[in-house]
Amino acid sequence: MFEETRSVLRSDPRLSKLRWSLRLSLYWRILFVNILPLILLGGGLIYIDSYRKQLLDERFKLALIEAQITAEALAGATPERQAALLIQIGREQRLRLRVYDAAGNLKTDSFSLAPPSFTLNDPRDDLDASGLSRNLDRAFDWIVGAPPLPDYVEPAADDAEDWPELQRAREENLTQIVLRDAPDGTHVITAAAPVGLDGETLLTTRNPVDITRAVREARSTVAIVVLVALASSTLLSLFLARTIVQPLRELVRAAIRVRQGRERLVEVPRLPERSDEIGLLARAISDMSSALRTRIDAVESFAADVAHEIKNPLASLRSAVESLGKVEDPDLRKQLSEIAEHDVRRISRLVTEISDASRIDAEISRAVFEPVDLAELAENIIASRDARGENGSAHVELSTGRDYYFVNGVPARLERVIENLIDNAVSFSPESGTIAVTLSAPGQTIVMDICDEGPGIPESAREKIFTRFHSDRPEEEDFGNHSGLGLAIARTICEAHEGTLTAHARSDGASGACLRMVLPALPEPE
Repeated sequence: MFEETRSVLRSDPRLSKLRWSLRLSLYWRILFVNILPLILLGGGLIYIDSYRKQLLDERFKLALIEAQITAEALAGATPERQAALLIQIGREQRLRLRVYDAAGNLKTDSFSLAPPSFTLNDPRDDLDASGLSRNLDRAFDWIVGAPPLPDYVEPAADDAEDWPELQRAREENLTQIVLRDAPDGTHVITAAAPVGLDGETLLTTRNPVDITRAVREARSTVAIVVLVALASSTLLSLFLARTIVQPLRELVRAAIRVRQGRERLVEVPRLPERSDEIGLLARAISDMSSALRTRIDAVESFAADVAHEIKNPLASLRSAVESLGKVEDPDLRKQLSEIAEHDVRRISRLVTEISDASRIDAEISRAVFEPVDLAELAENIIASRDARGENGSAHVELSTGRDYYFVNGVPARLERVIENLIDNAVSFSPESGTIAVTLSAPGQTIVMDICDEGPGIPESAREKIFTRFHSDRPEEEDFGNHSGLGLAIARTICEAHEGTLTAHARSDGASGACLRMVLPALPEPE
């Protein structure tokens, strides 16, 4: 089935396109798809914001130097020389230069002396009529938490009181720089510096549109990258959903068919080429359905065997009871009563054994295991059976090679195994025979061999004796004294303790059978 499923996967063109993803865990695929856009977005925002700050820092330094150099050049110059310097510097550096007297009144303006070296764009005349660039700027500033900038507004009556940086420069006698936002979203850098010692101040104004243009281009690039990443993430998410949903739907359909039981053999897809969680789930569900099917078959077979085993003593009991009312002979009536009594005991024994066999797995799964000394347990069982006379004429001998034979298990259930094995050996032992119970500890296991001197078990029948209701008893034994479940129950208990129970011939070559129980040993304490 594995090779058939593999060939189907290879022949399906839809699944062959997804084969590269079958080697990746769903955990890493989901993590990658969801984190990738965030990484791109966060990295782009951090880069653009640091890029903008770096450009502005450079322009601040330039504005500071320009204001100080210009102020030194203007100090002590004649009005004509000051006007010439303002025109020249303003035209070459694309600045607006204004000089205020000691009273704070505007004295000279380079834009009045010569044509303006730059103009602030009116947003209404901007080519970007939709305001996309300005909206993108505001969105980026909000994301990175940039503080809002004051608006740049030309005062109606231009004097020093309209410019806070001029007032600070006059008070502190130091150059002051302020960053503002123009109406079109670009930046405006103003620098105020004292001129000489007579109280005059200089105000320089620059509109660094190149910074805004560069930042907007970078932001547009980041926005495009983010959109592409989001589109890619969406497609990858759909692809990922397809790789998850498609096999899950197949598993759901198979699980529904198993639950409804409309198909006797429902093939649950195992998806052998998937090494991720979906593949593990598919194989687990397939194994679970197979185990469930096996368990159901076992239950049905067990129920049929139970009905068959109980039917015979019930028929015999019914015949005996019906005949009792018609028979007048006291001896015959006594014989019929004995048959009825025997059948009742047989039915009672069957019901008890069947009850134990049906619930033993559940009981052991809920039981708490504890250290059990098999040597002491076997010794107590043998002594108890001798005291009750359950060994008949057989002699049971216990042999141990050391003192430590501890296993982890349920004492009552392990006692049941030893009782059943000894009981089976007693049934097949000859008159005054010897039953040898031997304990050994090879490797990390504890082995108990229970050997009799009876006829032995043919090799072809050594596995059949552990099937339920198997009946192969000695001829001299009364019919119906055993249910045929003892060895089946014993093997079930051993397997529940992670051990085994098997049948062998005697190692010394003599006549007889050996039943061997092997259980994991508890580590011997130092």
